Amino acid sequence: MRVLAALSGGVDSAVAAARAVDAGHDVVGVHMALSRNRDQFRSGSRGCCSIEDAGDARRAADVLGIPFYVWDLSERFEDTVVADFLSEYAAGRTPNPCVRCNEHIKFEALLDKALALGFDAVCTGHYARLVTVATPDGPVHELHRSANLAKDQSYVLAVMGEERLGRVLFPLGDVASKDEVRAEASARGLGVSAKPDSYDICFVADGDTQGFLRERLGARPGDVVDTTGRVVGTHEGAYAYTVGQRRGLSIGHPAADGKPRYVLRVEPVSNTVVVGSGDLLDVDVIVADDAVLFGSSAAVLGAGGAEGDQPGEWLVCLAQVRAHGDAVAAQARSTAGGHLEITVDGRLRGVAPGQSVVLYDGTRVLAQATVTRTSRHAAPVAVAG
Repeated sequence: MRVLAALSGGVDSAVAAARAVDAGHDVVGVHMALSRNRDQFRSGSRGCCSIEDAGDARRAADVLGIPFYVWDLSERFEDTVVADFLSEYAAGRTPNPCVRCNEHIKFEALLDKALALGFDAVCTGHYARLVTVATPDGPVHELHRSANLAKDQSYVLAVMGEERLGRVLFPLGDVASKDEVRAEASARGLGVSAKPDSYDICFVADGDTQGFLRERLGARPGDVVDTTGRVVGTHEGAYAYTVGQRRGLSIGHPAADGKPRYVLRVEPVSNTVVVGSGDLLDVDVIVADDAVLFGSSAAVLGAGGAEGDQPGEWLVCLAQVRAHGDAVAAQARSTAGGHLEITVDGRLRGVAPGQSVVLYDGTRVLAQATVTRTSRHAAPVAVAG
């Protein structure tokens, strides 16, 4: 196959490209320049798309003996990922920019451009597994968790959808540990073998998310109130807070019980941040929209509620609401209007509108959707089957 390997300048993508070469594919490397104002160097493990990263990607391509190009996708990145990040926070929601980047950049802009240029697939250094199952109607591609659960990225990849799974390669899906990847990179003579992993929000290189939001959205002073409506503090912009946040609340009045308080809600219309005790963050019902369905789950979760007023059947599953959070036992069904209703066994804490929820059957991804609201269920849900 003709394969376009996305080279970020890090060790994972370099080893993934090397494995694609070993597999006999005709590989071309490409580095995506996503920042409009790229720094010369990275700030340790923060940031991405520096000129240093592009240079590391080029050197990796040279070692592998493959052609290399730099594609400027900064305008697309700004207009989709960064714009979504700002609009979601301004609306009082909590976005995941990695999910949006995978959706709009890596498996939309990059893959679509690769296919238009005659490539058969895109190869990345993501930690996830693809499993192809033979059926009477032809092969079915499934997205599964990585063998390295500590690095698993199926949560942020689920948004790509089933249709694109046949056009991607994840050569690191069966790798047991990151140490194994670094050792392989060193043995191959790849200079990025000891390069630190990047983390946090790539386009907020200094890690100051609140400062980034204030710079882009402007200061909007307002009140921090408790659940009775009493003003207990002030803020410079409700958009800078997220459900479950404890630090940086600038609360001037201690709680009556002396316990710490957390952000319960962000109300953008009134520019108010509502705080309360931690137990008020516990929820067991999640309603989500914009569902992306995989395989057999589409027949269950895609029926019963999209056009009618009757909910669909319950589907037993596992639900995960954070990239590195635990998956918990749950049930999901479609409701009127095409929403997903998810009930969890026990409680989840601090689930915010805007977060991604991914449903699993063991290691297999069943569905992904965006949280719109949460609540507490008064009684247990009866699940058929």
